[in-house]
Amino acid sequence: MTELQRVKIVLKTLISLGVAKNQEGIGKLLGYSNKSSFSQVINGKVNLPADFVDRLCALNTQINKEWIKTGIGNVLENNSNYNKGYNDENYNTSVNDFFTDASIKNQTLPLISAEAMIEYNAGNKRSIELNAAKFLIPTFQGSDYLITVIGSSMYPKYNNGDIVACKHLSLDTFFQWNKVYVINTEQGILVKRICKSENDDFVTIVSDNKDYNSFEIPKSKLLSIAIVTGVIRLE
Repeated sequence: MTELQRVKIVLKTLISLGVAKNQEGIGKLLGYSNKSSFSQVINGKVNLPADFVDRLCALNTQINKEWIKTGIGNVLENNSNYNKGYNDENYNTSVNDFFTDASIKNQTLPLISAEAMIEYNAGNKRSIELNAAKFLIPTFQGSDYLITVIGSSMYPKYNNGDIVACKHLSLDTFFQWNKVYVINTEQGILVKRICKSENDDFVTIVSDNKDYNSFEIPKSKLLSIAIVTGVIRLE
């Protein structure tokens, strides 16, 4: 494995650790305002700058500089959760182990459909998680699952296709007024802002897109609720 290949692994590791949401974000942190310039470096079209590895390691103190330079040791220092020993012989299995290690697996979030969310909230958590794609996003720690936003009713806060992280809540929870929730109703799953109603038995459902009218719904008609804790936005 070459030094450049190890650099690419570090980029993926930094993204998994939540340092940035994508490769372009890492480039900006390293001082590359031009996406193309950073792409040329990591694709080997130009040589790595002399201080590139130092700047890369400065983004997270766990990154093992010696491993990047020589391949000796592990990609992260002093962290048994990630201590899988990347090298030429076990590279493919190590990457798989990185995401299937029990301690890491417990931190992953399943990406589920609206239909699966209904089943999840009904108590079929285990079966849903087993069949869903899973993502390691440390910044969303405490969330329960990810769902994809459908439609434009919450634009510009959320776009069609954005992925939001959700924390499942009990139906008797208190609402944080004006926060965005994912609610399960008789008419399906809605991603909406919940505001206080003049009637204590109702809540007001508000869209950020002004083309959509607000409406009220009885609290008794909410089949399940989850608060939105974060978003992954598509470029």
